[in-house]
Amino acid sequence: MKKISLTIVAILVSIGCFAQKTIIKTDQAPVPIAPYSQAVEANGMIFVAGQVGLDPKTRQLVAGGFEAEATQVMENIKAILTAANLSMSDIVNTTIYLKDIANFGKINDIYGKYFTGNYPARTTVGVANLPASASVEIAVIAVRGPKRK
Repeated sequence: MKKISLTIVAILVSIGCFAQKTIIKTDQAPVPIAPYSQAVEANGMIFVAGQVGLDPKTRQLVAGGFEAEATQVMENIKAILTAANLSMSDIVNTTIYLKDIANFGKINDIYGKYFTGNYPARTTVGVANLPASASVEIAVIAVRGPKRK
């Protein structure tokens, strides 16, 4: 019985049925402000932790209001994906948290500049509060696909 079980496990491992977890980090995006990773890759799926508009160098919320924060969030996500050798076009799902849902139009304008068609699936949620007193937080999931030429 043990020999059969070990054989099954060996087969499952060889075809990739067990997640192989890789931590992705870069100094081009803010270091986490709590016990979490900037991103984790498991079997070709990259889960980018929610990003707020923190400047990677100062770890402070950028000045300039909602638009500046939202732009910094997108730049932080882009930096993390770059560290994973991916791009914004590899994102398949986005979750946006807005402290003021009245900024829905503004986030659409800023967010839209980072994609060229074939947009990811997306959920936008209004929330009461966010870390670091941010106005917006965005989390994404990207997928590592076949290499492009």
